[in-house]
Amino acid sequence: MNAEIQPRSLEYHPCRYGSSKILFRGPARRVRGDYIAFLGGSETFGRFTEAPFPDIVEESTGITSINLGCLRAGIDAYLTSPGLMDICSMSQATVIQVMGAANMSNRFYTVDPRHNDHFLRASKRFKELFPDVDFTEFDQTGHMLTELARAGADRLHQVRHELQSAWVARMRNMLRQIDGPKILLWLSDHAPFSAAEGGTICRDPLFVDRAMLNAVSEGADALIEIVATREEVETGRDLLIHSDMENGAAMEMLGPVVHDRVAKAISSVIGDLLTPALPQPTDDAAGALPAPEADDLDLNIFSN
Repeated sequence: MNAEIQPRSLEYHPCRYGSSKILFRGPARRVRGDYIAFLGGSETFGRFTEAPFPDIVEESTGITSINLGCLRAGIDAYLTSPGLMDICSMSQATVIQVMGAANMSNRFYTVDPRHNDHFLRASKRFKELFPDVDFTEFDQTGHMLTELARAGADRLHQVRHELQSAWVARMRNMLRQIDGPKILLWLSDHAPFSAAEGGTICRDPLFVDRAMLNAVSEGADALIEIVATREEVETGRDLLIHSDMENGAAMEMLGPVVHDRVAKAISSVIGDLLTPALPQPTDDAAGALPAPEADDLDLNIFSN
């Protein structure tokens, strides 16, 4: 009788970079020479995905990828680890997945600096806004915000506006700290919400809308928007690697089919951003060559 095949889990080879105490997906790479740095949350990390898009980009471009994606990360995970900004600044380019606004400290509550989805404490202002809520019951930001929506959606709007304002300020700060080409990556199952088009701000990246994205994209060299289709997600689910106990978490991921699409888009943009500048025309025996049109020298791409 054949032994039953047990579902397996991925080996992520956790590693650290620089002085940061955050665990990233390995194997660890040497921070030297030419490389592309990737910042982001669980999708960049590649949870349950054997070949996440940073790995595919490396294979496609031939440039080493350093995956600094962190499970359920917020912006704070990077801004509280200055060494990570240095690693990005030394790279050929940095790809930054747009992360949600809920997992970061603000005037209402404080999160763990490394595990940004962990709620630590509520401020006096927060307790005054929700006097009917016992904040000691929460240890996850998502659970807390869900319960606050039930307790008083009108009051939660004040919290959302605070988070959105803080998100824009911190994203601008992050982009200023990183030298070299920077690529913003919107990766979700929905397009950024705008009042004119309709949409949602209630799914990952939580609370981030089109106006916020526009406000920070000026500090980047490119913006890539990937909206996963239902067919892509469902097809990719059969390719996810996880145990039975991890099934619920795995169903929240976009999956390998979407990662392939992301990698193609990033590789294309990187190819253009890193293309050497066109040589200036020189005089020859026949006389001066005409100068190229200005558009021919524009190597910046903004993909919408």
